[in-house]
Formats: sequence, C-alpha cells, structure tokens
Amino acid sequence: MEQLPRSFFERYTPYVAKDLIGCRLVRVIDDVRLAGIIVETEAYRGRGDPASHAFRGRTKRNEVMFGEAGHAYVYFTMGMHYCLNVTTERPGEAGAALLRAVEPVEGADEMALNRGPRRGGHIADGPGRLTEAMDIDGRLNGEDLVTSPALFIEGGSRQGRIMTSARVGVSRGTERRWRFFAAESRFVSKGRPSSTAQNP
Repeated sequence: MEQLPRSFFERYTPYVAKDLIGCRLVRVIDDVRLAGIIVETEAYRGRGDPASHAFRGRTKRNEVMFGEAGHAYVYFTMGMHYCLNVTTERPGEAGAALLRAVEPVEGADEMALNRGPRRGGHIADGPGRLTEAMDIDGRLNGEDLVTSPALFIEGGSRQGRIMTSARVGVSRGTERRWRFFAAESRFVSKGRPSSTAQNP
C-alpha cells in the first residue's frame, strides 16, 4: 500500500475525514511498524466551526491547521493525553480531521505494551488511547505525513457502512454530523455524540 498523496488531504475537511475510514495509520519506530485501520474520525474547520481550535483565528497552538494539508496536528488536552489530527484544505484555510480510533493490524503486541496494564481490553479505541498505543506525542506536531518515514497514512479498502453523528465532547457546533465511523467495527470508541445532529 502506498502513502496517501497531498491531493487526498487538500479537500473539504468532512470529505477527507470520511474517506480516511478504512485507510491505515502507520507509525515506524526503530524499523518496527505499528499500524491500525482507521475506523473513526471527526472533521473540524475554521472560523465557521465553533467547535474548532481555529474558530477564533490563527494562534501558536493551532498554526499547523492553517498550513499545508497532509501534516500532523498533535495537541495535548485535558492535562492527560495527546490527540492526532491530519491537516486538510488549502494553505490559509484551517481544517483538520481528528483520528479517534484504529483497529490494530500490525505490531498489536507492541501497541498493547505502550498502553500499559491499565488498558484492560482497550488498545486504540479513543483519541488518547490511539496516540499512547502508537507512541505519538507533541514531538510529531507538524510532521509531514506525505513524506515522513516515521508517521504516515496508507490507502486502504472500504469495508461495511460508514455512519455519521455529532462530534464527541463538544458543546458548540453540535448540529454538524461530522463524526464518521465504521458501523460494524468493534474498535470504534465508546464516546457519546454531543447531540442528535441534523444534516450539516
């Protein structure tokens, strides 16, 4: 499978977020591949999206969202964990797709070890669990996923239905059905949508 090209990410963010379902997120550490099939994402845009980090404009924290598409936007949240996003749209137009969950398919044992004894049966079914399992933190903020040998996304195959809902854990922009997930996957997170969203 080949790494996704820049043109894949240079599109309307909800389209990218939906099309990422079924693709493969890959983290390479010391020549060892940790990989998972993406089964859940969320789309976030700019000033028109009150749930987005970019809603109030460019800041030091969200600067990557305004840059070239296809880069990692990694941020620390709630004083607990990192979240991995993929930048979208054209330069100057903020957008990012949050990767919420993957199905481990390569290096699953290593991913479980990274999660530690507290994981229970959960490895990468949630944005914080995903980054912990795949050893992704702030050092990878801005990483070019199109050219990087350490973190990238490969094309995949669509399996089953893709469903939508409101995004998880947001209090504004709840009317948008910008969470996408593989309906039949048991690896989708248990996070509850913020509302019963209407059409975007």
